[in-house]
Amino acid sequence: MDLGSGASRRLVIMRHAKAEATAPSDHERPLASRGRADAEAAGRWLRGQGIAPDLALVSDAVRTRQTWEQVSGGAGWDESTVDFSAGLYAAGSDSAFDLLRETDPAVTSLIVIGHNPTMAYVAELIDDGEGDPDATTGMVTRGFPTSALVVFTVEGPWADLGPGTGRLEAFHAGDA
Repeated sequence: MDLGSGASRRLVIMRHAKAEATAPSDHERPLASRGRADAEAAGRWLRGQGIAPDLALVSDAVRTRQTWEQVSGGAGWDESTVDFSAGLYAAGSDSAFDLLRETDPAVTSLIVIGHNPTMAYVAELIDDGEGDPDATTGMVTRGFPTSALVVFTVEGPWADLGPGTGRLEAFHAGDA
C-alpha cells in the first residue's frame, strides 16, 4: 500500500537508555538497572500517547536492543516489528537519514532507537520549528539524555525525509 506524498506519518526518534559504563566492547554494553526502568517507562508513556509503530529501526548494539525490549514491553507492542540495523550503530546524521529514507512506504508509524550525538542531531534537523512549544522547550532545555524521545508528524513519503520535514508533537525525557 503506497500512501502517496500527502499522507501523514509518525516518527519517534529515541536515544538508547542508560547503559553500563564498561563491557568487552562498546557494542556489547548492556543497560544499567536505571536504563531498563527508564526504557520501560518510556514505553508506557508512548502507549499513553496512543503510539504503536508499524516498524522499529534499532541499532544492533546490545544497549539499543535491550532498550527496544524494555520499551516494547512497557508499551505492550509486538516485538516482531523490529529491524536491527548494523548500519545505525555507527551512523552519522547523513547515514541515519539514508536509512530512514529506505523505510517501506506502507509504514505509517516508525520508531528509531539509536545513539547520540546522531539521534539528537537528526531530531534537531527534522524539526520544522512549527511544532508544540512545550516539546521544543523541553528538547532545548533538557538536551537529549538517555531514554529521551521525540515524536514527529511527517508529511509525505519516507523517501523525502530531510531537514525541516517533521512537525514536533512531543518530547519525553522521563526523570533522567
